[in-house]
Amino acid sequence: MEDTAHINLTGQLLIAMPMMLDPNFHQTVTYICEHSDQGALGLIINRPLDMDLAEVFEQLALGKPDRRFANSPVLRGGPVQVERGFVLHESDQDWDSTVNVANSIHVTTSQDILSSIADGSGPDRALVALGYAGWNAGQLESEITANTWLNAPASPQIIFDIPFEERWHEATALLGIDLANLSSEAGHA
Repeated sequence: MEDTAHINLTGQLLIAMPMMLDPNFHQTVTYICEHSDQGALGLIINRPLDMDLAEVFEQLALGKPDRRFANSPVLRGGPVQVERGFVLHESDQDWDSTVNVANSIHVTTSQDILSSIADGSGPDRALVALGYAGWNAGQLESEITANTWLNAPASPQIIFDIPFEERWHEATALLGIDLANLSSEAGHA
């Protein structure tokens, strides 16, 4: 059995198991932006809100976003601090509050990236999320041990290209798993 006390899921996808009934996480795929012995922070990448970027940009008086992003839905990144915005993106540009999570995936929390998106000088691929998913120290590890989550290496295609409603199935496909065949009991097939 894997020792979950020493795993680091930063840059991984966290996939809710079928028996996850919490409405905040039922059938979600979460990109883990930070995971340490202090806890974890991730952004749900398959829960679009009934709001697009054009609405957000209008509320922030940023003008209209670049046409590539104008109709892009804003995501519900998680149930914590739902008024806080996050931009998950691929880009080597440097904005005020950018963290390189893993490989070419970054997360930015400063408004300057939104201005760049508005004027067309921002990243080519980006997701905007409100709120985040958070876990206290040891909480995520306990949930994994309790058979609540699967984890898989992150794929930029799943994060940015796959339609939202297909991401949960596509993420498990990375592991060669058919969700219909999973048991709700840990240690049983």
